[in-house]
Amino acid sequence: MQNQQTGDHRGPDQHQAYHIPVLLNEAVDALVTDPSGIYVDCTFGGGGHAREILSRLNEKGRLYAFDQDEDAKANLTADTRLTFIPHNFRHLQRFLRLHNVSNVDGILADLGVSSHQFDEPERGFSIRFDAALDMRMDQSNGITAAEFIHRSSAEELQLVFQEYGEVTNSKTLATLLADHHGRPPIKTIKDLKAVCAPVVKGNPNKYFAQVFQALRIAVNDELGALKDLLEQSSEVLKPGGRMVVITFHSIEDRMVKQFFKLGNAATQEADPVYGTKGQLPFVPLNKKPIEPTAEEIKRNPRSRSARMRVGEMQV
Repeated sequence: MQNQQTGDHRGPDQHQAYHIPVLLNEAVDALVTDPSGIYVDCTFGGGGHAREILSRLNEKGRLYAFDQDEDAKANLTADTRLTFIPHNFRHLQRFLRLHNVSNVDGILADLGVSSHQFDEPERGFSIRFDAALDMRMDQSNGITAAEFIHRSSAEELQLVFQEYGEVTNSKTLATLLADHHGRPPIKTIKDLKAVCAPVVKGNPNKYFAQVFQALRIAVNDELGALKDLLEQSSEVLKPGGRMVVITFHSIEDRMVKQFFKLGNAATQEADPVYGTKGQLPFVPLNKKPIEPTAEEIKRNPRSRSARMRVGEMQV
């Protein structure tokens, strides 16, 4: 088929610099079953997965791409089959309806933070730079990581560090930050690292990476958004349609595994009345998650923790 692309804001090298797509062929191979179908890329980012999906579609195929990050718009390709939706994927069903789409053939969600977001100091995602402690995916909405720390109690902070970052001394760290309330506020990455310095355990880079991951997940309500997406996926996918999710955190992977297996993101399997499971919307297509090859990890070290699961809607 002939490529429908008529223009592009960035060259190939610039797209690569923004974000190297993880498990690219594995994800798109699993996703696209009908070249004339309608597909959704929930996390457009650098557009790597989207471009590969479009290359598999014919002139009748359509792709709807979500991304709440304003910077992602710079990666858009002028392709008549592509519709960009600048919103969080947790609003999947609402915005598909606004575009008169009720059912789709496949949904892809790559839940990783883009390399661009890590590499832009002003975003506040990386421990490598000093900048405002922001961490919002959508910088026009919500509270920053600095505000989150200031507003949260020791108990709330402990839960976040323990569950989302697996920080070894979560309670000690949370108490330290809560006790800091009322003193000169923590506004920057440097401020946070300085306040936390007395309780850092082990390798400082690894420790702060866990702390930053926990704060990012909390600030962006990433698990809540994933839960919303999973629940809506069974409403919009056609019978036989595919849901492909790439996760980078054990909690996310567990939620996806649970949803494909049990039909919900919780842990209850039995029906409360009869003690049996009802008809489940998805059939898991892989018992174990698909992981990057050694070659991909060497080429892109940030892919190391990626895990991919595929579910197919019951026919």
